Amino acid sequence: MSLDPHATQRGGQGDAQSSGAPVLEISVVLPCLNEVATIAACVTRAQQGIAALGVSGEVIVVDNNSDDNSADLARAAGARIITASRRGYGSALRTGIAAATSRYVIIADSDATYTLDDLAAFWDRLERGDDLVIGNRFTGGIGDQAMPYWHRRVGNPLLSAIGRAMFAVPLGDFHCGIRAFDRDAITALNLSSDGMEFATEMIAKAAMNGLVISEVPTTLARANAGRRSHLRPVRDAARHLALMTSLRLGVRAATPRMTAPQ
Repeated sequence: MSLDPHATQRGGQGDAQSSGAPVLEISVVLPCLNEVATIAACVTRAQQGIAALGVSGEVIVVDNNSDDNSADLARAAGARIITASRRGYGSALRTGIAAATSRYVIIADSDATYTLDDLAAFWDRLERGDDLVIGNRFTGGIGDQAMPYWHRRVGNPLLSAIGRAMFAVPLGDFHCGIRAFDRDAITALNLSSDGMEFATEMIAKAAMNGLVISEVPTTLARANAGRRSHLRPVRDAARHLALMTSLRLGVRAATPRMTAPQ
């Protein structure tokens, strides 16, 4: 996984820790494309979540070439700002993960749909030695109108079922936007997707390489009314399917090590 060659760092905590061994325990990475209504609150909640864990950490906001002043608001809230000029969910996350200075990373969306001020369940699994911890919105609870009907009843369950069958990993929610992981373990997978299929690539390659994978319940709240979704259902579903097919046909998967919540 390599940093976007066009990415730059500015503001917030700066880049004083950009070289040498990691000195922080956790980085919360938030990709951001025109999230002016929610980004400051997300940064604040992520800071609260880190503080509640009692560990050292940072909040990184990856500005994915926003047209509004999301980056300025995130900086004012105390985030470290990374700019990735190439748009795309995966591109933004790859850039942010590469810039993180911690051992562990938590990624989440910047639309205030995830509970960033309570990260304990994810942290607990990381402390137990899991390499990748995925949130499960179906077991944790999906708020009223938080997920479109067809995504909730058809798209997500179907794609998750295909992923389970192809990669022998019994996860219930392949596309949950909040997840935590050991940075070195995930970086070693050389993830390369620029779009939404990045979420699937992470799980598939983790399974293929025998990483310890677990899931924890998480909740999904409704995004602010009027927010324009970055999802393109048909295109994104096709990309997820194409990626899973190419990976499954190209490489024999190792048996992933799943751990059950305790």
